[in-house]
Amino acid sequence: MTSAPTNPVDVPPFQIQTLISQKNLTNARCGCALGSEIYVGCSNGDLIRFALQADGPNSLESYSEISRQSLPNEKPIEEIVIIPSLFRALVFSDHQIHFYTLPTLDPVPANVIKPIRHVYAFAVDQAQLRRPSPPLSAPISSQEPVDFCVIKRNAIAMYSLRDRLFYQKEIPLPTGGVLARRSGQYLCIADKAQYNLVDLANASLIPMLPVNQSPDAFNGAPSICVTSENPAEFLILSWTGASTLGVFINHNGDPVRGTLEWPHHPRAVVLDYPYVAALLPNRTIEIHSLETQSIMQVLPAPHDDSEARLTLSTALSAYLVPSTQKSDKMRRVPVNLFRS
Repeated sequence: MTSAPTNPVDVPPFQIQTLISQKNLTNARCGCALGSEIYVGCSNGDLIRFALQADGPNSLESYSEISRQSLPNEKPIEEIVIIPSLFRALVFSDHQIHFYTLPTLDPVPANVIKPIRHVYAFAVDQAQLRRPSPPLSAPISSQEPVDFCVIKRNAIAMYSLRDRLFYQKEIPLPTGGVLARRSGQYLCIADKAQYNLVDLANASLIPMLPVNQSPDAFNGAPSICVTSENPAEFLILSWTGASTLGVFINHNGDPVRGTLEWPHHPRAVVLDYPYVAALLPNRTIEIHSLETQSIMQVLPAPHDDSEARLTLSTALSAYLVPSTQKSDKMRRVPVNLFRS
């Protein structure tokens, strides 16, 4: 176990760059990015849209606030999930899922799709989230539907979304859940005590690792990442009392690959293939290779006055980052030519 790269590379895979200043994000709680847009959810229920713009033809592009609105309940926004193929955003707040259109973030009228209530967690099929955005002229009704699961108090409700929301069925889940991630027909779900793997097609459940293997009190949170979609594979975190193990589980509930290890329980873990990034309590970000499980890079986390809101978020589709090096890289250089 170390906090230094075990096999450093000449060009580190990641760098830190500020996209939006702290003064514009005083209540930020979660966020996601798509193309030239960034969507931020706040603790006061504000939903903010930022877009990459330039003040003039000779100035560097930067993210500026385009719109801001509040959810009806004005409660903290816990999660925003972007569905590019349907131009939809699912916004989770106060045990409800609200539906918004992209890129404008206008609410979908309640007579078209009503918010889903009594939600403890939800998970959209990861592979379907990666579908690209169609042309703006293409009607949503012509697109493939997107499937997702909603974790209720003691059941899993399954839905399909296109231009409207379609309820499919419910699967009993006596222990409930607080976090879930879905890959195809498989759902990895964590309650307050342990991780479970659910085969949605056969309505079967496989118990897996406990969230906390130590007899002592534990104030960390479960973490799940989808690390492969075909076949389904998940990364789950378990505290041992001395360190946190990251275990890769396949669709049968069996461990695969190797094991990751951190000296403290990460505050957030995300996958950016082929790397796994973990934010640790000491405000460092450790980058592991998914294939070799070795540490490739260690970064200091950006400074933030509010320790509680520091987290990691990943974008499944590409997003744009303005570069201060563009003008330096685009310059004339002499090239020697030789006759053959």
